This record gives sequence, C-alpha cells and structure tokens, in this order.
Amino acid sequence: MSVRTRPALWWRMGIVLSAGLGLTLQTAPLVYFTIQSNVIVLGYFIGAVYWMLKRGTVDAPAPRLRGAATLYILITGLVSHILLEHGANPLPGLFDGPDKLQHWSSFFLHYVTPVMVIIDWLTLKPRNASAWRDVPLWLAFPLGYAAIVLTRNALFSNYPMPYPYFFFDPTTRGYGYVWGQIALLTVEFVVLAATVIGLDRLGTLVAGKLRPGAGTAAEPASEAASEAASEAAEV
Repeated sequence: MSVRTRPALWWRMGIVLSAGLGLTLQTAPLVYFTIQSNVIVLGYFIGAVYWMLKRGTVDAPAPRLRGAATLYILITGLVSHILLEHGANPLPGLFDGPDKLQHWSSFFLHYVTPVMVIIDWLTLKPRNASAWRDVPLWLAFPLGYAAIVLTRNALFSNYPMPYPYFFFDPTTRGYGYVWGQIALLTVEFVVLAATVIGLDRLGTLVAGKLRPGAGTAAEPASEAASEAASEAAEV
C-alpha cells in the first residue's frame, strides 16, 4: 500500500492545514507562546509530510522534536482554556459577533491543532520513541521564553506589548507573584512532559495488544525449525 493512501499521511496534512489556518486567519504577533508553538508544529509536520512522501514510510521523523512539539502545543491548549479563558465554551464566538475570523483562528490554534497533535502522538508511529531524559530538553523552550520576556522588559521599558500574558506582569502584584506563577507553571509543565511520555508508553501498550509483535509470531516458527534440525541430526 502506497504511503499516499495511508491515514497517517492525511492526518498529518490535516494538522498542517489546521495550524496554517490558525496562523493566517489573523495577524497575531510572534511574541505570543501560542503563535510560536503553532509555528513549531506547522514546521515539524510540513517536514514530516515531506519525509513520509520521500521515504515512503508512515513513521514521523525526529521523534524527540515530535515530542517537544506535542508538549508545546499541549501547553498552549491547556493554558489558554484553563488560565486565559477560564474554561469558557469556545464555540459561540465562531458564529456570532463581528470578529468571527479571530475566533476561528483562536479555535484552530488553541483547540483543533492541539487535539489533532495529541491524537497523532497517541495513535501514529513511531511508538515508544520518547525518553525521560528528553524532559529537561523539552522544558528549555518554555522556560527560556519566560526568561526572555522578563529580561527584555527589564532592559527595554518601552518595548511594545511588554507582557503577553498576565502572569508575567509585575506591575500589579510585584515580581514575587510573577516568580511564584513561573514556579507553579514549571511544575505543571514537568507533569505535562511526563504525561506526554506516559501517553507514548500507553500508545505502545495498546498497539501491542491490538497487533501482537512479530516476535510472538516468529517463536513457533523458530521452535519448528529447531525440531526439524534435531530430527535431521538424529537421522
């Protein structure tokens, strides 16, 4: 079966379409983590689609980068829905009000793309490709993002859009609040990174139960070959 007819290719093309629509339906600045994480996802999955077509494989390339992109887009979806939107239903704004394009962009960036990437991570190959040692490497980007935002605003007081998120803003509650929020988010991001790896392990376990490994099927054949060899030796 050609890779062009495999669901994995079309699903990943759907991720490219979702992230691309979210990024182009409005012109949000790159300073937002949402935009940066979706750019990473878009770039990775464009590369993945190219890799799959060129190599004729359903396996995505660069598993560690795939895990990082999955973590970042998961952070984007959860932080937006829980911290920024306070769990509000995102659907009504898609059909009512003057800013429909902005709502559709936000819906793709914060909901459709994260869900599609998580499903990709859970169900598509390669499986069991992440390692616990990847967690510090993955966390370098969101923590570096926070450090750059705070350092930039300390050095340049007139920088446009100085605090893209309220939990970075020390003007109301001080830096103690900001550092407390960053510490809390760091703990939550570690948990999310562990969850990403756990989901990879879970997907591997489920796939193994649905499709027993080749090693299981090969064991009877191996035993038969050994018996045949023994009989030949006796003769």
